Amino acid sequence: MTPQIETDEHKALRAAVATLGAKYGREYITRTIAEGRPPTELWQEAGKLGYLGVNLPEEHGGGGGGITELSIVLEELGAAGSPLLMLVVSPAICGTVISRFGTEDQKRAWLPGLADGSLLMAFGITEPDAGSNSHRITTTARKDGADWLLTGRKVFISGVDMADAVLIVGRTEDARTGRLKPCLFIVPTDAEGFKKHPIDMELNAAEKQFELVLDDVRLPADALVGDEDAGLLQLFAGLNPERIMTAAFAIGMGRYALSKAIEYARDRTVWKTPIGAHQAIAHPLAQAHIDLELARLMMQKAAHLYDAGDDVGAGEAANMAKYAAGEACVRAVDQAVHTLGGNGLTREFGLASLITAARVARIAPVSREMILNYVSHQTLGLPKSY
Repeated sequence: MTPQIETDEHKALRAAVATLGAKYGREYITRTIAEGRPPTELWQEAGKLGYLGVNLPEEHGGGGGGITELSIVLEELGAAGSPLLMLVVSPAICGTVISRFGTEDQKRAWLPGLADGSLLMAFGITEPDAGSNSHRITTTARKDGADWLLTGRKVFISGVDMADAVLIVGRTEDARTGRLKPCLFIVPTDAEGFKKHPIDMELNAAEKQFELVLDDVRLPADALVGDEDAGLLQLFAGLNPERIMTAAFAIGMGRYALSKAIEYARDRTVWKTPIGAHQAIAHPLAQAHIDLELARLMMQKAAHLYDAGDDVGAGEAANMAKYAAGEACVRAVDQAVHTLGGNGLTREFGLASLITAARVARIAPVSREMILNYVSHQTLGLPKSY
């Protein structure tokens, strides 16, 4: 027998989330963007139904699944036109890091709320002079008695206005070598010395982007997540799920755009023939579907490897999945708009805004060029140019 790529439970989860997504749809997200507010209603209902925390441990209020299940949730919401960007951040990155490396007190304090949506955590790694090169992070934490003092700047941090805390990637001095090493801290958004400033984006999204200024933010000793000497391992434990979930976000968006194009190509008639009957329309749409399906297979592989505990294998697959999904999404959106012609640029059909949104998966959380660097160095064994 051919093994199932998805179990019956996964298929049932996909169908259930698709139903929730259809209840809200693209019109809901468009409305929240116009009103300048987050998609609170969808977030809260997804939390009540157990979808937000499907990857978190059952003993802390989650569903006991993994990134495989959470990626299904995000993909299906995206395919319905109502993706939740903070699914990438709060349960996938922050929830994963805390559940794997946090203390029991941190798990009890945060995981139940992250699972049901009553708490939300943002993630802060990117800096003005440290994007893909995380080794140049200058946000530093120094000891002051039993406390930590955190100082630095972060940019392009999603959803800070919605968040109760931000998981900040900083650096501390190694007492043995004097070198700076990465560490992760839970920083409440109401902490003294914590300031956020919205970044004026031309990208229309329900979730806003922020610059953070951390001016000697005083944190208790237990704000440090996990082992001070295992910061790099803990960081990548969050970055691999981030890439997998970004792939899910892109695949969902591409599926949504493609579905609109297919519907239009079936119904739109020119010279008594549906335009979808013409190969110049049909073949590019078929190619877009193939690309999205191939990207999904790599995403499923990456999620499976991660959930099985293969961090090294998952790192390679997650980067490939993110790359493939970003490219497939851009092509699907472009072809969908092209299929609709002038209608593809109208508000009525709601595809034009996806032209900008689709490019995000090519840029963030890591550019496609850096992924090609990763594959050429780590997979192919070619020498570095930097």
